[in-house]
Amino acid sequence: MINTDKNFSSLPGSENKNVSQKQKIRRVLGIDPGLANTGFGVIDFCDGRYRMVSYGCITTDKEAPHGERLLTIYNRLCAVIDEFKPDEAGMETLYFARNAKSAMGVSEARGVVTLCLYQHDIKFGEYTPNQIKIAVSGTQSADKETVQQYVKVLLGLKNVPKPDHAADALAGAITHLHYNGRL
Repeated sequence: MINTDKNFSSLPGSENKNVSQKQKIRRVLGIDPGLANTGFGVIDFCDGRYRMVSYGCITTDKEAPHGERLLTIYNRLCAVIDEFKPDEAGMETLYFARNAKSAMGVSEARGVVTLCLYQHDIKFGEYTPNQIKIAVSGTQSADKETVQQYVKVLLGLKNVPKPDHAADALAGAITHLHYNGRL
């Protein structure tokens, strides 16, 4: 599932390769890795403004062989990168280990995502859930719903992006800009 802003109007300079440094558009891919669901979100940033370009979720069949699920994530993420051509990326770090089997699947999905980003020569940052909460909402005590509401506001959307994994990926992209000199 890929959502693209059909009413997207190009940011100043996006159609011109000879834009000034001040008008340089940064295209960032946010990723919320998981074996069952890997969320992605693509945003543009220019002159202090965010603009949502696309978001979605790569879902794998839980009945499929494990290696096939990882290959699905890889192939679909490569397709997203080929379509939207991000300059950089931000990814949420693994932060739980309550269920070892689940943690292993997420770790393997993160490995596939990392490989894909390196193969496409995309620089990326990794961020803890608390870093994402602070960057998006201003406080690390924000719950998931609060962060998603801030994503909606920061990107000027009418609704909170769904599924949750896509909203989390968009938050990862915003966080990457926050920690990597967005101005």
